[in-house]
Amino acid sequence: MLSLVLQLAVLGVALAAAALILISFVAFITATKMPHLHQYEEEKFFLNARGQKETLPSIWDSPTKQLSVVVPSYNEEKRLPVMMDEALGYLEERQKQDPTFTYEVIVVDDGSKDQTSKVAFKYCQKYGSDKVRVITLVKNRGKGGAVRMGIFSSRGEKILMADADGATKFPDVEKLEKGLNDLQPWPDQMAIACGSRAHLEKESIAQRSYFRTLLMYGFHFLVWFLCVKGIRDTQCGFKLLTREAASRTFSSLHIERWAFDVELLYIAQFFKIPIAEIAVNWTEIEGIVVYYFSLTGTQ
Repeated sequence: MLSLVLQLAVLGVALAAAALILISFVAFITATKMPHLHQYEEEKFFLNARGQKETLPSIWDSPTKQLSVVVPSYNEEKRLPVMMDEALGYLEERQKQDPTFTYEVIVVDDGSKDQTSKVAFKYCQKYGSDKVRVITLVKNRGKGGAVRMGIFSSRGEKILMADADGATKFPDVEKLEKGLNDLQPWPDQMAIACGSRAHLEKESIAQRSYFRTLLMYGFHFLVWFLCVKGIRDTQCGFKLLTREAASRTFSSLHIERWAFDVELLYIAQFFKIPIAEIAVNWTEIEGIVVYYFSLTGTQ
């Protein structure tokens, strides 16, 4: 039995190593080249609160909001409302306290097979399409592809990636904002603050099998050795980028599915964009998780 576990562990580490070597090779060869981004005609528009089509803006336009929140969503009709209620509750309260604060939330439905778009559109009707917009992708692209589509249609000076499951407490955006500000002066107005669950690692290890723990450490070592230095948790879905950093990194992103975060941070370090890693509150949320590899193992 022990021998079988060791064989599986070696196989798992070998597969992870092969995948990361491929990611590293692609990232190294293509980091300075802009990949082709195919966009279906239907993906160039969003529905306003009255159900009328409007053309989406571009990341290359001048910003008109202080904060854009991009929420990639795949089959999230059940979990999305909890996240949206918390996020919009926080953002509305912040705007009440500071009327100069402006924001938008962009929900990117990544080709869902459920009612994710309809659930998200109810928030557009409630808060207005200037604050909540829904982009429905024709086909599933993967989390990285969905985030990129949202970022390329955002209007914010700063852009926050936030998972639809609400695992990270939304008010922790203030921690990321502080971390971003502490990096100033920003070279070419570029900087990134990454939410991190590394401080929760001991607790998660106690609840995990030896096999999954070995895979986790193997993955982290390979990420550090081959790709990203100095960031303990590359996979947390709570990241804040300046508009300039978002346009530079996501324009060079090639990986749209698993481990896109690794290439994203590799590109950032390639361009010498300063990165802060900030501890955030995080709770594992039950439900279907299809996008990423986290601290707790393969999801």
